[in-house]
Amino acid sequence: MENTKQTAEIQGEKSNNLIGAVEAILFVYGEPIEVKRIAKILKTEEGAVRDALKKLEDEYLSGNRGLKLIFFDNKAQLATKPDFAPLLEDFIREEFKENLTPASLEALSLIAYLGPLSRAQIDYYRGVNSSFILRNLLIRGLIERYPDPRRTNVFLYQTSFDLLKYLGISKAEELPEYDKLRTIAAVNNNSQKSES
Repeated sequence: MENTKQTAEIQGEKSNNLIGAVEAILFVYGEPIEVKRIAKILKTEEGAVRDALKKLEDEYLSGNRGLKLIFFDNKAQLATKPDFAPLLEDFIREEFKENLTPASLEALSLIAYLGPLSRAQIDYYRGVNSSFILRNLLIRGLIERYPDPRRTNVFLYQTSFDLLKYLGISKAEELPEYDKLRTIAAVNNNSQKSES
């Protein structure tokens, strides 16, 4: 009887860990991601990921949560609930009335000096989710986004012509210490790859 209870507790803990891991991936990725890719990342079966997604969806539906889960064409994505649209519209409107935040300037600098970058790379460098900031920079016309030709469902971000025009330069290479910073970033990336 005790063994059965312990087994059930272990299985429940594994299930909760998987749900949390799936949620974390969806949050960081920020765009639709295939179920099979989540399974590959987590080194588990697609069926287990689907079960975790269903439980996560139920959690979002049952509570007073601001997020919901969207399924489409074997892909999943986190999104905000429509109930919060007026609140978010006001928030975004206020955001655009203000100057760029330090976080926006940080992301913009990364893209200008190291771009084109994927959102995952930007998140890695900043250590936080950057989807709202990238959306803000896109709407302001300071950056552009285009599909990565090497990977599906991944976008690359680069500076826009409007930003270059605003800065009074004709190309990103004219930014202060451009070559030096790109070299430092390349050295850091190579050392991290050799360590892993």
